[in-house]
Amino acid sequence: MAYNHGIRITETATAITPPAKVDTALTVVVGTAPLHLAAKPMGVNKPILVNSYSEAASQVGISNQWDKYTLSEVMYSQFSLFQVAPAVYINVLDPEKHKKSKNNEEMTLQDNVLTVSDPVMLDTLQVRKASEAEPLAKGTDYTAAFDDDENLVITMTSPASSVFVTYDYLDPAAVTEDDIIGGVAGDGSLKGLELVHQVFPQFGVVPCTIIAPGWSHKPAVAAVMKAKENDISGVFKAISIADADTEAVKTYTAVSEWKNNNNYTDPQQVLAWPMLSLGGRKFHMSTQLAHLMGVTDNKYNQLPYKSPSNESLQADGAVLADGTEVFLTPASGAYLNGQGVVTALNFIGGWKSWGNRTSAYPGTTDPKDSFIPIRRMFNFVENTLITSYWSQIDNPTNRRLISAVLNRAQMWLSSLVSQGALLGAKVEFLEDMNPETDLMDGILKFKLRITPPSPAREIVFDTEYDVNNLSVLFG
Repeated sequence: MAYNHGIRITETATAITPPAKVDTALTVVVGTAPLHLAAKPMGVNKPILVNSYSEAASQVGISNQWDKYTLSEVMYSQFSLFQVAPAVYINVLDPEKHKKSKNNEEMTLQDNVLTVSDPVMLDTLQVRKASEAEPLAKGTDYTAAFDDDENLVITMTSPASSVFVTYDYLDPAAVTEDDIIGGVAGDGSLKGLELVHQVFPQFGVVPCTIIAPGWSHKPAVAAVMKAKENDISGVFKAISIADADTEAVKTYTAVSEWKNNNNYTDPQQVLAWPMLSLGGRKFHMSTQLAHLMGVTDNKYNQLPYKSPSNESLQADGAVLADGTEVFLTPASGAYLNGQGVVTALNFIGGWKSWGNRTSAYPGTTDPKDSFIPIRRMFNFVENTLITSYWSQIDNPTNRRLISAVLNRAQMWLSSLVSQGALLGAKVEFLEDMNPETDLMDGILKFKLRITPPSPAREIVFDTEYDVNNLSVLFG
């Protein structure tokens, strides 16, 4: 090592902050992926579990055309803005179905280069120097790669003024809400939102939030999202986050009528309006709200008892689909909240999510069905009990089994109380809930009472002029 006398400076490369692992906010998103830009395309109607940006990008593909490729919007929000993981992505854009083709079409080159704006599937590309000639060899006679503007650049290795090209290219416009909704195919395979049921059997993680940005404003899609919430894999519960239609609803006073007319009224559903913008990019609020829940959970011991309301969004504005800016006051924000709608407010501390209510409110006022954090805590407790005690199924129905369940469950619930996630919790095995006929049939019922804290949605200071203080004027 060289002799040194003085001051030396070294620099270490900036470390990439790994995303926080938040299982309580695991999001399942159904949408469209730019498979032509993916190094290892994720396929169609095949859920993938992603834990990092690089992992997601290689399978989903990175595109700035979020109106066409909704999974790219979610991926950017999740890993670039909020840094939370994991998530499950489901792509329904099928290159075999949602495509267009060009067949032996002559195109002019400029300086031996051809730029194609179509989202070309590279495995279908054929380049010929003459219409009847054999296809040229990729890598030898020409190169083909996408540039930063998502154009396909074909560069010839020998001079040519024109070439004849054949290829298939993606047609995202051909995707319909039926593709997002999915269902069961003739061969028994699942598609679209129906694949939510395969998440736990395939990956061993419980879906907590379901989103379909760019599609959830369609009532038929939102209805299927709601149908999945209470019966995931036959046992689990999740919430869904939907967007109100910012093309049809252009003022905050019109949201409530649209919400009720289109049946966005469900205890497990959150409805958001309008969209968000950041640096000229538009985000569906459902996208950011799902990831904001993850960030908030992570700050609170990875538990979902804190409302995402009044937590920071990644936004510099609120907008409609056409880019029109939306400015809300606390009064207009409160009006939306009172109609069961979450919105965005720029009042104190920058842009914040604003609203604690599920879409069931005001029709439903039961705290567990109308407050987002209470609903999420109920889901979390119920889902955890299922995964924790599934191993006890088919064990002998005796006092040892009952005591084991009671003791372990109460210990866990008490830990949630000590962390402030619950105000109180008690689990019991009651005789009047367990008739002899049920016990003989191997059915055990435990009574669980829990009280998640309500969000402090209103803090009131009552001020009064105190005349007694006038006495200071007299020494």
